[in-house]
Amino acid sequence: ALRNSVYLWNANDGAIEQLCALQGPDDCITSLNWSEKDNTLAVGTNTNVVELWDTSRGTKIRKLNGHSSRVSSLSWNNSLLSSGGRDSVILNHDVRVRNHVQFKYAGHQQEVCGLAWSPDGNTLASGGNENLLCLWDLQMSARNAAPVTYAPRCSISQHQAAVKALAWCPFQRNTLASGGGTADRTIRIWNTSTGSNLKCVDTGSQVCAIQWSETYKELVSSHGFSDNQLCLWKFPTMSKIREFRGHN
Repeated sequence: ALRNSVYLWNANDGAIEQLCALQGPDDCITSLNWSEKDNTLAVGTNTNVVELWDTSRGTKIRKLNGHSSRVSSLSWNNSLLSSGGRDSVILNHDVRVRNHVQFKYAGHQQEVCGLAWSPDGNTLASGGNENLLCLWDLQMSARNAAPVTYAPRCSISQHQAAVKALAWCPFQRNTLASGGGTADRTIRIWNTSTGSNLKCVDTGSQVCAIQWSETYKELVSSHGFSDNQLCLWKFPTMSKIREFRGHN
C-alpha cells in the first residue's frame, strides 16, 4: 500500500497493477492481510473500515464496519478475520455472514498495532501501543452467541514500548516471537501455554517486524530507529548470525 492505493506485484514477470484507490482526499491504507484460503485481501483504512477485495477479479467484495477509529492491524483465521483498531478494540468478523462481528476482544488501553493468529488457529496474539502483549483463546470465545466481549487469557507487560512485531514459530507449537519499539528494542520468545518468557535479546533498534524461516530454525527481524537494519537470528539460542544494512 502507498498512501491511498493498493498495488499488486507479480513475482514471475515484474508486472504491477493497481488493485484499488480510496476516494477521499485524506484517505489512506493503514493495514493489509492476505487470506490463506483464497485470493481475498483485507484492507484496513484510516476511515475505520475494512474492505475485502477479490484480487483475481480486481473487485471489492464487501465492507466491514465496527471500529470507531483507524484499523491498524489485521489477521486471518480461515473465514474469521480479526481487526485491531486505534479504538483499542479487536473485532472478530465472520466474513461469510451478514452480521459479521461475531465477538470482541477488549484488553488493550491504546491502539492495537499488532495481530497474529497461531498456525493451529486456536490463539490470537495482539500487541498494543501501551506496551501490552495479549493472548486470546478462540475456543473460549466461541462458546456463546455473538456478539460478546472477552478479556484476554493472558496479558503480558514485559515490553517497555509498543508491540508491533508478532510472529508464531512454524515448527514449534505454542512458541511466539514479539518485538518492542524504540524504548524497548528487544525480541522476546514466549511459551504461550504458560506465558513464560523463554528468551530475550536486545537488538539495538526499534523492532518493526519478525518473520520465521520455513526451512531453517532461524528468524529475521526488521528494524527502525536507530540502525534500520535486518537481523538474522539462530533459534533457540537467539545468537545473531548476520546483520543486513542498506535502508536509511
